[in-house]
Amino acid sequence: TRPNPNLLNGLGAALKEGNLDKWLDGLAPQDDGYRALSRSYLALRKQGSAPASTIPDKGEPLKPGATDARVPAIARQLVASDYLNRSAARGNTYNPTMVRAVQRMQADYGIKPDGVIGADALEILNLSDADRARTMAVAMERLRWLDRSPAPTRIDVNVAAGRLLYWRDGKVADSRKVVVGEPENETPQLGSPIYRLVANPTWTVPRSIQNKEIAGKGSAYLERNNMAWKDGWVVQQPGPKNSLGLVKFDMKNEHQIYLHDTPAKQLFQEVQRQRSHGCVRVEDALGFAEMLAKNEGVLDEWHKARATGEETFVKLPREIPVRLLYQTLVLGEDGEPVIRSDPYGWNDPVAAALGFSSRQGYRLRTSGSDVGP
Repeated sequence: TRPNPNLLNGLGAALKEGNLDKWLDGLAPQDDGYRALSRSYLALRKQGSAPASTIPDKGEPLKPGATDARVPAIARQLVASDYLNRSAARGNTYNPTMVRAVQRMQADYGIKPDGVIGADALEILNLSDADRARTMAVAMERLRWLDRSPAPTRIDVNVAAGRLLYWRDGKVADSRKVVVGEPENETPQLGSPIYRLVANPTWTVPRSIQNKEIAGKGSAYLERNNMAWKDGWVVQQPGPKNSLGLVKFDMKNEHQIYLHDTPAKQLFQEVQRQRSHGCVRVEDALGFAEMLAKNEGVLDEWHKARATGEETFVKLPREIPVRLLYQTLVLGEDGEPVIRSDPYGWNDPVAAALGFSSRQGYRLRTSGSDVGP
């Protein structure tokens, strides 16, 4: 849902009443997050021409164990990107903890994970003030697309950051990691409500996955993964090996996108969690389902459904809106903007429409995700 202001009538009234400035200001979002971004953006633009990069390339790669004045800047960006804990970002020595963080980053972007910071790693780490301003402008543009009065109880999933926020009565009640679509199978931006919980779900494998990743694997593979043919479709039966895990959050949309559990728990430990075929895998999904069932007054029904061991549906007394959003900039605990990666490259067309020059850089590498949705 997007804002739909009556601009013609609003402009006429503003001109008649002599409060054009107030009316124009009111067209933008009025929340604290938007205002914080606006202040930061204006501060950057006032600095004039930004340097080419914040971490200079000295021509020689930075090797593990070296001491270099650039290390604090490198550490700050690794922290901002979630590769490094803040407590490890100390001193001017390129220490083993930082090396491991760089290796994980290199692997995510298809670079040899040797921990040596050369021109390619610097390209990923470097963000000039112009890059930051560009990302802030895109983030504000996306915020302007959203309904100014979202439902006070809702679920927001930031696909770019791989995070879920559960809002209840206007306050954040829960936050957890999610795994979303890999770059070749992007999770779309959409609004779609959860209307029921599914205990012990079966999974009917989509044709695309069936034809590309299961066809030709034989009966032994199907038996090993608790799968069988049914009416021309491959169906995976309930159980711990089911690709939907032990709970599915059914949503209303034509794209067959939904939230669900997963047996591939290790993916939640990844920094770049764009690893699925497009659906959203929720960390500790059973705990999240328990929370929703309790808050919506269907906890007993949920427990009985789980105990059956068979696919069982528990309808929610009210639908819970879900927004799948794409924001490569989030506000940190200190209220300062933190810039994340742009895994799908979706910032580029928005930035171009806003008049910014293109920025070509490394993209997240497709991981060869598991068979799950």
